[in-house]
Amino acid sequence: MRAQSGVDQAPQFEWQNPYLLLTPGPLSTSPTVRAAMLRDWCTWDDDYNLGIVTPIREGLVRLASTTQPELFSAVLMQGSGTFSVEAMIGSAVPESGKLLVLANGEYGNRLARIAATLRIPHLVHDTGELAPPDLGKLESTLDNDRAISHVVCVHSETTTGMLNPLQEIAGIVKDRGRVLLVDSMSAFGGIPLDMAQLRIDFLVSSANKCIQGVPGFGFVIARRDELLKCQGRARSLSLDLHDQWQGMEKGHGKWRFTSPTHVVRAFFQAMQELQQEGGVAARHGRYRENHRRLVAGMERLGFRCLLPRQLQGPIITGFHSPQHPEFSFAKFYQALKQCGFVIYPGKVTHIDSFRIGTIGHVFPEDIDRLIVAVKESMYWT
Repeated sequence: MRAQSGVDQAPQFEWQNPYLLLTPGPLSTSPTVRAAMLRDWCTWDDDYNLGIVTPIREGLVRLASTTQPELFSAVLMQGSGTFSVEAMIGSAVPESGKLLVLANGEYGNRLARIAATLRIPHLVHDTGELAPPDLGKLESTLDNDRAISHVVCVHSETTTGMLNPLQEIAGIVKDRGRVLLVDSMSAFGGIPLDMAQLRIDFLVSSANKCIQGVPGFGFVIARRDELLKCQGRARSLSLDLHDQWQGMEKGHGKWRFTSPTHVVRAFFQAMQELQQEGGVAARHGRYRENHRRLVAGMERLGFRCLLPRQLQGPIITGFHSPQHPEFSFAKFYQALKQCGFVIYPGKVTHIDSFRIGTIGHVFPEDIDRLIVAVKESMYWT
């Protein structure tokens, strides 16, 4: 007999989004990713753990390295991306270690706050929000301070949209024998990289970024030999990266604590759609074209980018706010929302700005429509 739902009629939902999220995540997802969340899963069933979680973990490793995937393992962690960042830092750096934080924006500063909260000895290189990390200073600091055991940096700093020089940073850090941790939250899956070639030890991202899933969990991809060293290091029970990894390894995909099943299933669908699009290279190409059309269109309308082109990544772009007495971001935001687009406020200190993301289930023709909407929403002209 079919189980009764207890209700006479299913509630009516608004399946189609009223606007595109032009943000760095959460972002606009495909209808099929959202539809994947419409059934329930048992966290202890093989259909879930072997059929969904395990392929996700294996797929993430293949995305991280095509040359030596066998060196790495993926650990899924409940919560927002920052939970996974904290799990990485709190589990990777031993009590005897010292962390060097490369900061050039809010998310680099957050890495430092995590280290301070966990009482991890650390040093911060802060180059300001509009400049990349100082590579010369990185070299000299590592040469002169042998106590530094680990270095952490942000790959794509969404404060401004800056794409930091990961290859150069990795070369300096690894040539000097240090462990490299990378916060690739808003870049992984949308910008090609190979962890083995770059010699990255730990990398973190989350479900609701370039792989185009929904919020609810993050993940750490790490060298197996470095994960083994993490045993007993964690400053938190729930954020113990080694314990979470061992649980998934021995339990064939089982999570230590309650798994966000619907979110995980949506991510499984999102990973399939990434491959159908042509993989990371193809998605990167779409994001770059989105970004190119955005910048060209906004500049035609008189807007100025925060960053020079050589520092700008294709994930999110910062723009100076118009220097007009009648301009209000809140009013501009609402006008664009009425046209079907949601953008982001600025985050740069002492600069009046706003940001527009170009990732997610967003295509070049959507950016063309956005530019038309921006022109129609320029009430101050």
